[in-house]
Amino acid sequence: MVSVVNDACIKCKSCVDVCPVDAFREGDDMLVIDPEECIDCGVCIAECPEDAIQVDDDADEKWVKFNADNAADWPNAAE
Repeated sequence: MVSVVNDACIKCKSCVDVCPVDAFREGDDMLVIDPEECIDCGVCIAECPEDAIQVDDDADEKWVKFNADNAADWPNAAE
């Protein structure tokens, strides 16, 4: 299970610094998690002040797809 960001993530990057594998990708006003990079440590879930991150089994399928699709195109948020 990997982590997934949903639409409650708006212009917040508090989770980026705690990710040990730099799995976050940054769009214009939100983040997504690259499912190929995420190691399912869960650190970002606890760090998110908006409860915008869930494990993929608990997330709406549209957000699982949104994260996977956009992670391929968006730049790494840690850079």
